[in-house]
Amino acid sequence: MTRRLVVGCVIAAMLGLLGPGLRSSANGPPAPGSPDYIQRDNQNMRDAYGRQTGPNGQLSPQYIAELPGATNPAYLQQIAQQAANPTRLALDPGNVFPGWNQGSAFRASWSGNRGLEIPIAFTNRDGALLRGHVWAPLPGAHDPYTGASLPEPYPAVVITTGSLQGSEIMYAWLAQDLAERGYVVLTYDVQGQGTSETLPHQGPAADFPYCDPSSKPAAGEMSGCPGVPFQQTANFVYGTEDATTFLLSTPKSPYHNPSAGTSQVNGYNPLWKLVDHRPDRRSVTPGRTTKVAIIGHSLGAAAVSWVQAVDPRAETVVAFDKLGSAQTFAGRRAAPAIPALAVQSEYGFNVVPYWMMGGSSFQGQPRSPDQAPDPTREAKTGFDGWRKAGVDSMLIVPRASTHLEYTDINYALPASRYGQDLTSVYVQAWLDKYLKHDPSADGQLLATSWSYLEPSGQGRWSPVQLDRPDRLSFYFCSGYAFHSAAGALLSNPDIAQVGCA
Repeated sequence: MTRRLVVGCVIAAMLGLLGPGLRSSANGPPAPGSPDYIQRDNQNMRDAYGRQTGPNGQLSPQYIAELPGATNPAYLQQIAQQAANPTRLALDPGNVFPGWNQGSAFRASWSGNRGLEIPIAFTNRDGALLRGHVWAPLPGAHDPYTGASLPEPYPAVVITTGSLQGSEIMYAWLAQDLAERGYVVLTYDVQGQGTSETLPHQGPAADFPYCDPSSKPAAGEMSGCPGVPFQQTANFVYGTEDATTFLLSTPKSPYHNPSAGTSQVNGYNPLWKLVDHRPDRRSVTPGRTTKVAIIGHSLGAAAVSWVQAVDPRAETVVAFDKLGSAQTFAGRRAAPAIPALAVQSEYGFNVVPYWMMGGSSFQGQPRSPDQAPDPTREAKTGFDGWRKAGVDSMLIVPRASTHLEYTDINYALPASRYGQDLTSVYVQAWLDKYLKHDPSADGQLLATSWSYLEPSGQGRWSPVQLDRPDRLSFYFCSGYAFHSAAGALLSNPDIAQVGCA
């Protein structure tokens, strides 16, 4: 019966047979195993497909109508880029299949209308050609929420993708949201993913890929051929560091571009004038004087969880599924060092009933049907470690969220309707607090409702109301432990009231 129930939920979601999100009853949450609890769990599983089936979702006629116009130009650009650099092959599906590197069709009109989007290319430390974009406010821009002017220069943000062929444009939703709030953001494809090159260039001829697979691997590498295979932490760690160096490059301090040869690369960040290079005396960590936030998803989250402890340019870190408080790389363990926001998901790649939520979101284990999932499951991976270390942190678990929540992929199941919206709200407030040192950010982080501007088609952005009680997980704890603008410690490990201490 259980298998049929889960299959039925998936079919119902695919057909769009969704009801409104369920709230807890006036008498408190239902007991595990009760009809009300099972009904709520079924609804939660259906909501985990809301990106496709929800209001204005990817199965809506309006979205389908806008899809070709957003997909085809980007794909043709990929072909042109590859043709212009024939010895810099991107041997991955992201460079072959139309739409892989596209993101939301509703966001295709953003560039030039709501912000700046500039394509860039640079080589990493091993000579592989990496591609990406820098995003920033329009000249003379005003904050779309408050109407306040956005004076230059702006704090800098680097976003590192997830693995399994994650593409930088899948994270355009966050880059755009941050850019129009007053940040310069760099997104890029790590070596071997999206439109970035697969092989390194370590030979005498810079234009041709070369490595010695029989040589001893460098620190953190899996083989003597750096960056190969693409599914390794080194690509994401070194990618984050190299991308940060490129983002901060200027004409007076250009990017080195190792083994670039005749490939078409940028010598420095084309939007360098907009980046705030001033020393930040309000830095939360002595010695860290550059305003840079590093954000990562999945294997990218593991990478930034490590980089935050070793790169003095990083002021704060944001990790999407999952923040790690004891990350080890190249034989070195990284402890919590800078303020961290963790956004983590209820489900992994698969949506399962509550009694399969033992273990982790990626490797579920069965529990008794009369037991609720362990509410502290997501806190244990990183948030608890940050709290114990006394470093400012916050954990948010969006309701009905999955591991694909943070990647905008057309028709890739599953992902919820409001997970990206809620994530963006918290990231904006977190960076306002730790990069801009805005005293009003505390109120946004602790608020119980927000208005979020999301694309609604035909070049429109429409407000969506997000209420915290309806948008946080009712299975896993969300919480915070950070210092207010006045210096007081604010702490609550259970803002969703699910039983965490």
